[in-house]
Amino acid sequence: MKLHILKADNSNEMDKISEELSQNKFKTIDKQNNFILMKKRRYGNILIHVVCLLIALQFLSIMIFVNVVYFTYSFIWASPNVLITTETVDDEGNPLEYSNMDEVLKQATRII
Repeated sequence: MKLHILKADNSNEMDKISEELSQNKFKTIDKQNNFILMKKRRYGNILIHVVCLLIALQFLSIMIFVNVVYFTYSFIWASPNVLITTETVDDEGNPLEYSNMDEVLKQATRII
């Protein structure tokens, strides 16, 4: 799970970016003066879940376990996190590496 960092020049820009992400189903986890932390929960592709369940019901019950593992992976590790901040350096004084909005939205709409 990679943390995407988006640069904002002031709090108004942070709010605009936050609003755009919330329109794409991101939820605010934490908000302070200099940052907003958002996350989009992913549950996996519904088609993959249905196929796994159909195979489990017809042939192999092990596919239920595969389906649960896929859901857990999607929910915990594949859910993208976004930090919108006005800071330019981290706690150790190193410059932050910023992502762009296209990269964040691409990660949020990935199939697997």
